[in-house]
Amino acid sequence: MTTTTKPSKIALVTGAGSGIGRACAQRLLEHGYTVVLAGRREAPLASLAADAHARGQHALAIVCDVTDPDSVARLFDEIRTRYGRLDVLFNNAGRSGPPVEIDALDIDAWRAVVDTNLTGVFLCTRAAFGLMKAQSPRGGRIINNGSISAHAPRPNSIAYTSTKHAITGLTKSVSLDGRKYDIVCGQIDIGNAATEMAERMAHGVPQANGEIAVEPLMDVAHVADAVLYMAELPLAANVQFLTVMASKMPFVGRG
Repeated sequence: MTTTTKPSKIALVTGAGSGIGRACAQRLLEHGYTVVLAGRREAPLASLAADAHARGQHALAIVCDVTDPDSVARLFDEIRTRYGRLDVLFNNAGRSGPPVEIDALDIDAWRAVVDTNLTGVFLCTRAAFGLMKAQSPRGGRIINNGSISAHAPRPNSIAYTSTKHAITGLTKSVSLDGRKYDIVCGQIDIGNAATEMAERMAHGVPQANGEIAVEPLMDVAHVADAVLYMAELPLAANVQFLTVMASKMPFVGRG
């Protein structure tokens, strides 16, 4: 009697060096995925890959700037050459802008946020779409990191909020255009996961009424679990939109 080992699915996580990206990459690795770790900083990617290898997991660290079309092309060339396919893309890389009023926001700061949060997602999605529709078996899953800001803005966040609203439109378009190729696309909107980026919430942040208030945080592990759930679904099913948030953060209702 012979036994066969189920082949590892190939996943790509952008912004994998820290925060939500790192937590989600680790969860995928724990569940048998081969994970390509992409980000701008080599050291944290290499550290995560080394930890994975020490546990018998399969990870590949690749430095990539998602705002650079050539850098994204090199990333996907490497994936195509090494693995011949991509099963899951988690578009996680993102950045916030300076918390200033609209008339004080420098155009370069605006463009930096748009280039990362929107154009970067487009570039990675475009490359993944082309690979997924040509591979055999064809198809795959794209998961976009939206945000609570895809629904409601924080004060002085026009660049970040605009890009996250745009991600919702991108998610819907990819879902529609990917149907005939068995490419599915969903969005996870995350509120106050306890990461470096959200540390300021615990010290007090501006609210819509002008007050400064401490906001509750949740364990980032819950985000990783949600992304894993989305990734593990068969391509015949899709989580179109999922919101996971600290239960008592000021989002639902009037504060």
